[in-house]
Amino acid sequence: MAYVDEDVSSGSGEDVNMLDGHKRHPVVVPSGSGGRKRSRKANGDAIVDAMLEIAAASKMRANAILKNEDRFSISKCIKVLDELQGVDEQVYFLALDLFENNLSAREIFISLKGEKRLPWLQCKFSVSSS
Repeated sequence: MAYVDEDVSSGSGEDVNMLDGHKRHPVVVPSGSGGRKRSRKANGDAIVDAMLEIAAASKMRANAILKNEDRFSISKCIKVLDELQGVDEQVYFLALDLFENNLSAREIFISLKGEKRLPWLQCKFSVSSS
């Protein structure tokens, strides 16, 4: 039981007289506090739950990124490039170089309507070769 110092003038039936003339009153701890072990366990459970949610969200995000990368993969770009009519060899090989390290170029190429793809590639290479 914990005690709090008070002046001699305060009165209570549970006061404890001290040798220095002060009285100490017992401090009442609410029964709802239940102790530290219970709250630590509850906090630990909450942390574990939060970590599991973070892991699940991270996995979902990684799957979405992989799905997006598959959609704009180099092999998909090559397949679409092979289906284009009128692509000369120089534009073909320059397109492969463009797709190699440029995800945004692959995304643009795949997202364009079919008749716009070749003019876009030709424009990219006429600007870059100037």
